[in-house]
Amino acid sequence: MDIQTWTYIIVGLTFTLYIGIAIWTRVGTTKGFYVAGGGVSPLANGMATAADWMSAASFISMAGLISFMGYDGSVYLMGWTGGYVLLALLLAPYLRKFGKFTVPDFIGDRYYSNYARSVAVICALFVSFTYVAGQMRGVGVVFSRFLEVDINLGVILGTGIVFFYAVMGGMKGITYTQVAQYCVLIFAFMVPAIFISIMMTGNPIPQLGFGDQLSDGTYLLDKLDGLHAELGFAAYTDGSKSLIDVFFITAALMVGTAGLPHVIVRFFTVPKVKDARISAGYALVFIAILYTTAPAISAFARTNLIETIHNKPYDKLPSWVINWKKTGLIEFKDKNRDGIVQYLGDLSKNEVKIDKDIIVLANPEIAKLPNWVIALVAAGGLAAALSTAAGLLLVISTSVAHDIIKKQWKPNISEKEELMWARISAGGAVIIAAYFGINPPDYVAATVALAFGLAAASFFPAIVLGVFFKRMNKEGAISGMIAGLLFTIFYILKFKFGLLGGGNQNDWWFGISPEGIGTLGMLINLFTALVIMKFTPPPPNEVQKIVENIRIPEKID
Repeated sequence: MDIQTWTYIIVGLTFTLYIGIAIWTRVGTTKGFYVAGGGVSPLANGMATAADWMSAASFISMAGLISFMGYDGSVYLMGWTGGYVLLALLLAPYLRKFGKFTVPDFIGDRYYSNYARSVAVICALFVSFTYVAGQMRGVGVVFSRFLEVDINLGVILGTGIVFFYAVMGGMKGITYTQVAQYCVLIFAFMVPAIFISIMMTGNPIPQLGFGDQLSDGTYLLDKLDGLHAELGFAAYTDGSKSLIDVFFITAALMVGTAGLPHVIVRFFTVPKVKDARISAGYALVFIAILYTTAPAISAFARTNLIETIHNKPYDKLPSWVINWKKTGLIEFKDKNRDGIVQYLGDLSKNEVKIDKDIIVLANPEIAKLPNWVIALVAAGGLAAALSTAAGLLLVISTSVAHDIIKKQWKPNISEKEELMWARISAGGAVIIAAYFGINPPDYVAATVALAFGLAAASFFPAIVLGVFFKRMNKEGAISGMIAGLLFTIFYILKFKFGLLGGGNQNDWWFGISPEGIGTLGMLINLFTALVIMKFTPPPPNEVQKIVENIRIPEKID
């Protein structure tokens, strides 16, 4: 069977599974909709958290970034991995013990202010919509290539599927769908990696094949460095980014992770604080499987990519190139009119333009793997994007229904009405998510990196100070969140999108890129919060007692 037929079969089966789970897990209570009734097992929650965490950026784009950027792309690997450890160990158990449904709910109650809650909702919406844009972009890329539909129609189809199981089942539906999606995405990620590792190095373990010898006796990374030097690219194993930018991007991704509302809320779905810690450990193991494999896939794909297109006649390019040219994500221009492809680091002579987001999806085709493996990777990419998109849509809907309507506008609203507003909010969020998927600000991982920067600059200081510093008051937290968020948005608009006076890379402040500016925004948030706190009254005694209580270890049954 051809690739498209296999894709229809495998993607169709996975979508049927997701919809079946949504029907089986439909809920009728707000607790079921917001936190799956608080009865998810640690193992299932660990798998769901891993799927929620490993978005289209992790599955589709991270390996592509490392493949094209080499050492410089490792900041995404380090930042996201370290960030999950930070979240699991530093914050998740304490937030779970506090016992609120959402991050804005924690902020509102900890800082005894609906104004603080409203600021947190605004931050959550900024973060979630920026993040979901990356997921919908990933969905569109998969649909446009493997189902041969327009990329915009692909985004619409993907959002329709997410809307169905997110609105019907809420967090309960999303949780068990994400368990299935984790199984799909990790299988889809590992199968081609194992195949290609065996083909290139004879080693069935990709993580070891990454540092192994090829059939000609040279080491994989040595060969890549040689190819890069020959073609005028920066050495694969050397970085070109400044040390300060590497540090700031890595830090922004780490602390941004610890402030991501759609990941934090997962720890409210288990029965006890102890279960939150156990599920965090499970999730870390499940995440590590993919994250330790990504550098190997990057190196394999980069080597095969260069060897299959550079210096090849235009009329004899491999079939994978023809397939991907239809999507517009790979382009060729014969600048010297010699009929031979020149893939070079010198942009004035380079004749190939490749979107970074295609590398994982195209990797099985480049390596000439069986068609069913290629289709499996497509299903895995969709699973990764849809699982995270669902979690983000739930954050958006609960922020509106619970933190704005229930907590501020209509405190006497019935549970049935609150659930109705949550579903309406999810529907509105799907429409906005589809728009951002059709008009994304950048490739997937870069778009997601901006979301992490916004989370770092807004939520992280307020959450950490709220848990570990009982003297922190509402005036300090609110001022800090506003200052950090506004600064980061200003910098991104100025240097990423050329607005507010514009500016290019040479104008970056202190040499910090828009992807790393969230770290500076976080420091501004922290400084502002601590200064304002010094000149304003301390929190009420009952709030300080709550802070002391959430740091006392829970008794083990």
